Amino acid sequence: MAVLVTGVAGFIGFHVGVALARAGERVLGVDNLSPYYDVRLKEARLAELRTLPGFAFESLDIAERGALAKLLAQHRDIDRVVHLAAQAGVRYSLIEPRAYASANLAGHLEVLEACRGIAGLKHLVYASSSSVYGGNTKLPFSETDSVDTPQSLYAATKKADELMSHCYAHLFRIRATGLRFFTVYGPWGRPDMAAWLFTAAILGGEPIKLFNHGKMQRDFTYIDDVVAGVLACLAKPPTDTGVEPPHRIYNLGNHRSEELERFVGVLERALGLAARRELVPMQPGDVPATYADIAAASRDFGFQPKTTIDEGLPKFVAWYRGYHGV
Repeated sequence: MAVLVTGVAGFIGFHVGVALARAGERVLGVDNLSPYYDVRLKEARLAELRTLPGFAFESLDIAERGALAKLLAQHRDIDRVVHLAAQAGVRYSLIEPRAYASANLAGHLEVLEACRGIAGLKHLVYASSSSVYGGNTKLPFSETDSVDTPQSLYAATKKADELMSHCYAHLFRIRATGLRFFTVYGPWGRPDMAAWLFTAAILGGEPIKLFNHGKMQRDFTYIDDVVAGVLACLAKPPTDTGVEPPHRIYNLGNHRSEELERFVGVLERALGLAARRELVPMQPGDVPATYADIAAASRDFGFQPKTTIDEGLPKFVAWYRGYHGV
C-alpha cells in the first residue's frame, strides 16, 4: 500500500516524504509549487525526493475541484494521507487573504472529499498550527484550551480545518488526526521563518528585526522531531467506536519556550558573527508567546522531542551555508 503526501515540495512535506520513502513506503507526493517563496528551493527539494525508490510526484493544486479525487482514482493503493499542503504565514494573510481561503479552506475540503473515495482509508493526518491558540495567555497551550480567539486569518483557517475534519469524521467515519505544529525549523526550512531570515541578515551584515521589542517567546521545534511525531501518529489512527467521531488533535512542539534573544545568541555563535538588532513593535496577527503541552502526544504515540536550539540551529546553519555556497 502507499501514502499520499500533499505539499510534498514544502518544508515539512519534503522531510516527511523522505522519511516515508526511506522507511520503504511507496509515496505519492503532490504540490502546486506555489510562488509564495522561491520556487527553486521547492524544485531542489523535489530533486532530492526523486532520487528515492518508491517516490512519485504529480503537479496538482489541491484546491481545484475534484482534481485530487480524480488523481486518487488512478492510485487505488493509497491507504493513508498526510495532508501538509497549505498557504503558510501569519503576516502574509494580512496581504493576500484569498490565498488562505483557497489553499486552506477549499483545499482542505477537497482533501476530505477525496478521502471519502478511498476504499479502506486507514488514517488522514493533517497539519494544523499553534496559531489556533490565538489570544490565549495560559501557558503551556493544551489541546483542551479554547481556541475561539484567532489573531489572524491564517489561524482562523486552521481552526476551520479542524472543525471540517471533525464533521467528516462524524458523518463519514474518516479516521483523522490534526497536528498543531509549533514553529518548525531546520535544514531545507522556509525563507520566511526566523532561522532563515536572521541567518541571511547576519551573513549579509544587515540588521535583524526583533518584534515586540525582542520580548517574543517561541516553542521552536526541530524538523526531525516533528517528522518522528508525524510518522508515529500516522501509524496509530483513532479507534472508531461508532459513538464519538474518530478525530483527534495533538500538539507537536518542543515543550519549551525560548526567548527570541537566546535564539539569536545561539545563531550568532553558530555563525561566528554578531547580529545587528533592530527592536520593533509587535506585528498585527502575531502573539507574544507559544509553548506546547505535549502530554497527550507523548502518551498516545510516544512523541518525545530531543533537539534543543543549541543542537538544531547549528545544523540549520551548516545546511544553509552548503545550500548557498557560503
